[in-house]
Amino acid sequence: MAVWMAGCGEGERPAQTPKQTPAHTQTVLAARTIVAMGDSLTEGLGVKEALAYPARLEARLRSEGYDVRVINAGVSGETSSGARSRVEWVLTLQPDVVILETGANDGFRGIDPAVIEDNVDAIVAQLQAGGATVVLAGMQIVRNLGRPYTEAFASLYPRVASARGAILIPFFLEGVATMPALNQADGIHPNAEGYRVVAETVYSHTVEALRGRP
Repeated sequence: MAVWMAGCGEGERPAQTPKQTPAHTQTVLAARTIVAMGDSLTEGLGVKEALAYPARLEARLRSEGYDVRVINAGVSGETSSGARSRVEWVLTLQPDVVILETGANDGFRGIDPAVIEDNVDAIVAQLQAGGATVVLAGMQIVRNLGRPYTEAFASLYPRVASARGAILIPFFLEGVATMPALNQADGIHPNAEGYRVVAETVYSHTVEALRGRP
């Protein structure tokens, strides 16, 4: 099995307003707003914005008749602590649904899973308090930190989702991780075809969230 040896980006940046995607700049009045919040795996590092998963997800949802816009709020290099610091900004977008993908960079740095879990739990709770339905992307990490660490890391996501009543994507990179044909040369970030798979993985969980909204 391939081993992830680098983080999802070039290092954490200060909280910032993410780049606008084509989905963000559309003039169509959308009935539902979905915010894709995450690190470089959400931002789409290394591919055109239209090929990253948020833009693909919007296209898929619209093709099925959902009146939505999907805002790409991915920031390369961000850790869960960084994500926690910008929840208030995300809520200013008035999201109906937030797809939260965070923690991979923490894992690459060997941050205590208890710290990651505290951050993820706080983010989910704050988003829900702000009125958003949360879809939590489960993550896994393979690195020479030992089995106890990797297991503790993977298990925090279903635990938070269960405690907070969030919708869980069991593994955000299902069918993509460790697959050379679906990843860029770094072996970490999906390529255009990989993001097509990611968008399909996220799609059904997003539909579940939309159907649960009034």
